Amino acid sequence: MARHSKPEDQSVRLLKVGERVRHILSELLARGEAHDDVLRAHNISVTEVRMSPDLRNAKVYVKPLLGEDEDVVVKALRTNTAFFQREVAQRLGLKFAPKLQFRADESFDEASRIEALLDDPKVRRDLDDED
Repeated sequence: MARHSKPEDQSVRLLKVGERVRHILSELLARGEAHDDVLRAHNISVTEVRMSPDLRNAKVYVKPLLGEDEDVVVKALRTNTAFFQREVAQRLGLKFAPKLQFRADESFDEASRIEALLDDPKVRRDLDDED
């Protein structure tokens, strides 16, 4: 799944708020503050948070360690969205709390796919010919 907005297209404020939300969520998950066995059983990385221009919506990209049980983890995060939104709202101190949308981060899979393509003997031969 491609992300349509690039970080360089966002304002500094959007980037800062997104980074603060990412840190808050990472801290909540690391401490196991969510009362969910699935979330406590997995180490989950919050890789990126993309804020909407009005700061009311946030797309949260997550990846469980080693990519294990990704669908189960994302489902558990979505189930506990109200808890995470409440905690983010309290710690962020904005006028409006952003609505969180949890999504699996597929950028690592895409990077692996590209690396495998570059490792292909035909491609490697073409790259070596240029040297």
